[in-house]
Amino acid sequence: MLNGRIIAESLRIGCDLRVRGLRISRIDRQDFSSGTVSYQPGVWTLLDIEGPDDVASDLASALAEALIEGQGWYADFRVSADHVVIYPGRSFRYTIGDQAGRNEAVEYGRSVGVPACQLDWGE
Repeated sequence: MLNGRIIAESLRIGCDLRVRGLRISRIDRQDFSSGTVSYQPGVWTLLDIEGPDDVASDLASALAEALIEGQGWYADFRVSADHVVIYPGRSFRYTIGDQAGRNEAVEYGRSVGVPACQLDWGE
């Protein structure tokens, strides 16, 4: 089963994110003001999601179109033994434990303005 998290504030206004079989399993609001940069809000709405493995490509494509550009946002999820990291317009999929694949996703995140402290997703 696919599992991940989307930050509601990272989505473009007007986006309509629909992926067959995807569901929200939890909604949580948190103060992250100590770990954000000036162009990100301090309070985030975290949407924990889950769905069937076969929607991973659809979800990655939908998120790549839905994420706000230029504000250091990304989304990620796990599917089977893979980790998928999505930035506006681009996604990375690598096997969990593949350090080279992870490094490529992290380096790209740095290049598009994701704060270093936010590039710490677990495996």
